[in-house]
Amino acid sequence: MLSRLHDAVLSGDAAPGRARSLVARSWDRVRAQGVNPDAGDPPGPLDAGVVERRRSESPLVPVLPALRSALTSVAEDARHVMVVTDADGVLLWREGSSAVRRRADSLGFTEGADWSEFSVGTNAIGTALAEDGPVQIFSAEHFVRSHHGWTCTAAPVHDPRSGELLGVVDISGPAETIHPTTVALVNTAVRLAEVGLWQRHEARLDALRTIGAPMLARTSGPGLVVDDHGWVAAATGLPAVERVAAPTADRLLAVHGLGPCLPEPVPGGWLLRPASGGGAQRMRLSLDLDGRPPSAVVEGTGRWVHPLSTRHAEVLVLLALAGSTGLDAAALSERLYGDRAHLVTVRAEMSRLRRGLGGILLARPYRIAPGVELDLAGLAHSRVVRGSTAPGVAALARG
Repeated sequence: MLSRLHDAVLSGDAAPGRARSLVARSWDRVRAQGVNPDAGDPPGPLDAGVVERRRSESPLVPVLPALRSALTSVAEDARHVMVVTDADGVLLWREGSSAVRRRADSLGFTEGADWSEFSVGTNAIGTALAEDGPVQIFSAEHFVRSHHGWTCTAAPVHDPRSGELLGVVDISGPAETIHPTTVALVNTAVRLAEVGLWQRHEARLDALRTIGAPMLARTSGPGLVVDDHGWVAAATGLPAVERVAAPTADRLLAVHGLGPCLPEPVPGGWLLRPASGGGAQRMRLSLDLDGRPPSAVVEGTGRWVHPLSTRHAEVLVLLALAGSTGLDAAALSERLYGDRAHLVTVRAEMSRLRRGLGGILLARPYRIAPGVELDLAGLAHSRVVRGSTAPGVAALARG
C-alpha cells in the first residue's frame, strides 16, 4: 500500500490513501529540493581524514560508550546497525550486524556519507534533523526507491546546556525487522546520552567552583566565575545568574544586571568583575544596521559593540519586534526563510549569536532579556531591512 501511495504521489495520480503527516511534510520538502526518487548512492563519502577530524571534534565522543552499551548489542541481535551522525547528517560511527552492514554498503550507508534530506530524501536521520524530533521511517515512506527495503528509527541529540543540535542516533535494518518499541529504545538511549553530557557539565562547574568561590571571597564588590561557555560556577554581590556570554580576553563582556565586565582568565574559566566603579546600570541595546558590518551596540556603565552578520542582524530585528513573547525555532525559520523547514540552520545560528551576546538573548523561546531597553529608531529604513530577503524582515520595510 505504501509503495502504491509513493508512486501515485510522485506521478500525480489519485493516491490510494494518505501518508502520515510527518512523511508528507518530508516528501514536500525533498520534492521542492529536487531530490531524485531514483537516485543512487548519496554524495561522498568524505575522505577518511575528514571523517576522523569530525569524529575527534564531535561533542558526542564522551557519550559513545553509553550509546554503544544501550544499542549496539540490541542492534546486532535484531539484525540492525546503530549509526551516530553529526549535526549535518554525516555518518561518523556505524556498528552492529555485519550482514546488515554489508547490505548498507550497497546503499552508500557508510561512514562519511551525508544522509540529510537534501542529499538522500526522506529517511530517519535526515528527517529527524529537519523535524528536530524522533522519527521512524518504514519501507516506501523513504523517498528514494532503493531504500524501500529498510526501516530506520532515529532521534536527535541536543546539548543540554544550550539546546544546540549535536547529531543523530539511528538504528536501521531490513524492513521486515520493524518493531514499534524501537522508537522508545532509541529515545531512551538519547536521553541517557544527554544526561551524561549534563553530568559532565556539572562536574566541570563543580571543579571550577572550588577555585572560584574562594577567589570571589577575596575580592571586593560583585563578581562572577564562569566557564569558557559562560556558565556561572560562582557569584557574589548580584542576583542569581545562570549564564552569560562566552568570555574572551580581548573585549569587555556585558553582564545583565551588572554592566560591562573585565574577563580575567583563571584555571578552567574566567573571573568577571565590573570594568569600572559604581552600581549596575540598566542595559540598552541598539542596532546599527547601516554599518559595514552591522552591529549590536550594548550600553550600561560602558559601551561595547558586537559585529553582526546580515543574518544575525535580521534575527535581532525579528526578536526586537516579537517583544517579550519571543519566537521559537519554527517561527524564526518561517520569518527568515518563508517556511518551517530550516530548524537545524536556525538553531545553529542562534547558538552562535547567543555565544556572542550571552545573557542579553534568552532561549525557549528565543527573546531579548526583560529589562534590556531597545532602541529601534530608524529600523524600517536601515540598509539591512531594506535589502533583506527574509520575509519577516522585508515586511517591515514594506510596512
